[in-house]
Amino acid sequence: MQHSCDRKRKHFKRTIGNNRDNPLLQKYHDEEWGVPKHDDRRLFEDLVLDRAQAGLSWLTILRKRENYREAFDNFDPAKIAAYDETKIEELLGNAGIIRNRQKINSTIKNTQAFLKVQEEFDSFDAYIWGFVEGKPIQNAWQSMSELPAATELSEAISKDLKKRGFSFVGPTIIYAFMQAVGMVNDHTVGCFRYQEVAVPKSY
Repeated sequence: MQHSCDRKRKHFKRTIGNNRDNPLLQKYHDEEWGVPKHDDRRLFEDLVLDRAQAGLSWLTILRKRENYREAFDNFDPAKIAAYDETKIEELLGNAGIIRNRQKINSTIKNTQAFLKVQEEFDSFDAYIWGFVEGKPIQNAWQSMSELPAATELSEAISKDLKKRGFSFVGPTIIYAFMQAVGMVNDHTVGCFRYQEVAVPKSY
């Protein structure tokens, strides 16, 4: 039986996922997008997936997310950093993920850089959230058309990540990552999630 709250949510105004034909995107918007994440493995997962999205729709990646988790050892950085050519060939043969050699090789390289950040800062969480002093940036956009593709801050983070050996981490990818992990609240003010995310529960 469908819960009454679920029935009501069908009619809520959303920043993304308003198309009722995309329940997966609606669920992601309603439960994940913009909620602060502080678990290193979740942060790493979002960084990998936001990079994989380049040139594709986020819905395409969402549909493949479980496949990615299985293919990439549930985004365990220590395991991914040790991937060899045999594993790369296995991934290239996996129809459940985006089979792009450059992106796969970059993921392995980024994992090694990720582990170095963890070693230096004790956690990737401490490093990445330090750019916003541990507090989400609260925007107040009236419509989706106002949302930026990148900001000065995402450019600064991108530059620093590249200095640390990361690749495929341009300002636009990093801003999408910031939105996804709750470093910035980009729900529009008319969205039912705007106030809920403004006083968030992190995970």
